[in-house]
Amino acid sequence: MKVFLWIAYLIVIAVAIFAVQNSDAPIITIKLLFWRFETSLVYTILGSIGLGISFTLLFWIPRALRASFRSKKSNQGLPSTP
Repeated sequence: MKVFLWIAYLIVIAVAIFAVQNSDAPIITIKLLFWRFETSLVYTILGSIGLGISFTLLFWIPRALRASFRSKKSNQGLPSTP
């Protein structure tokens, strides 16, 4: 678990450095069907990273919960060792 946290911290630091270095980037236009957004490159990068993390957690959390419930259920049938 500690390794996962260290990796997460490193990713957050790398994203922050990347965003600060690109803070003077010009305004870009994002077109999606009928919508048209004009925003800074930094907000686009941070938003896409945030969406990626959100989607990853959305699919990872249910799987982790199911695995946790399975391991608890399988450990209930085992006798405890003193």
